[in-house]
Amino acid sequence: MSASTFQPASTGADWGDAATWTWKGFQCHWRVLGARSAPAVVLLHGFGASSSHWRHNAGPLADAGYRVYGLDLIGFGRSDQPGLQRRMALDNRLWGRQLTAFLEQVVQSPAVLVGNSLGGLTALTTAVLAPRLVAAVVAAPLPDPALLNPVAMRQKREARRLKRAIVTVLCRLLPLELLVPLISRTPLLKAGLQGAYHRPIGMDRELQRLIALPARRLTAPRALRAMSVGMALRPKGATAPALLQLLRQSPQPPPMLLLWGREDRFVPLPIGERVQNEHPWIELKVVENSGHCPHDETPELFHQELLHWLDRNLGHEHASGIEQQA
Repeated sequence: MSASTFQPASTGADWGDAATWTWKGFQCHWRVLGARSAPAVVLLHGFGASSSHWRHNAGPLADAGYRVYGLDLIGFGRSDQPGLQRRMALDNRLWGRQLTAFLEQVVQSPAVLVGNSLGGLTALTTAVLAPRLVAAVVAAPLPDPALLNPVAMRQKREARRLKRAIVTVLCRLLPLELLVPLISRTPLLKAGLQGAYHRPIGMDRELQRLIALPARRLTAPRALRAMSVGMALRPKGATAPALLQLLRQSPQPPPMLLLWGREDRFVPLPIGERVQNEHPWIELKVVENSGHCPHDETPELFHQELLHWLDRNLGHEHASGIEQQA
């Protein structure tokens, strides 16, 4: 594990002190900001993003008394971008195992997991895999096609085999090696990114750059193909509805908060309301004037809701080490 020596920035896409960590042969990029003795918060990015997307959040959370980590999930940001592999699916189960190892080996204490979109699903997955390492889960928001139509996940074996064949063939045939670089270098990127925001993003060059740069890596198309196949072919037990049920049945489920942008077009608010109705132990807070990325679009409101909830549910009591939790 190697770390930079320059003074870490508290804001901007290059926030924190950058480092690399090797897990199962993959080089994983991460960042950290805040006092070593402070309780840990791990920030988890969404699809197509990276730890840089928490550019407005790391500083205020560190100022509030937390040690803030940001992790680039495998396939994203500056972490390795593997392709299709026979024995490893690039899905939230892999990212959950990656995060579990990160908590054990790097953070070395229970942490609050705060995830945007795919990061929220990864946080939930990790809470099921390693509850002793998770002090609380915050999903902003929680995405999963299974939340839209849970019945569709109940497929017979023959249907699953057919789906696997169709998805694999389509993903192999798509010319991603041509499409991904093209999109990352044209106005198509800004148009797609605008769908995740309620406010206009045309002048936000830093945002467009932090999304575009990882997509311009030569290995990005193969990683996109691998994660498209992996997420489409997950077993039912790896979907959000099943994970929520498992978490609810655990002896001491961690506190969980859903932070949802009222103007979210990717994962509309009624989905969050349905999740909260089915799981009353989960709290739902709506962030006004925000789309799919409330942490980046309305960071002040996001911090207000997050910090108030953490103070009310945890205080700083989760600062004890893993050894004390085991």
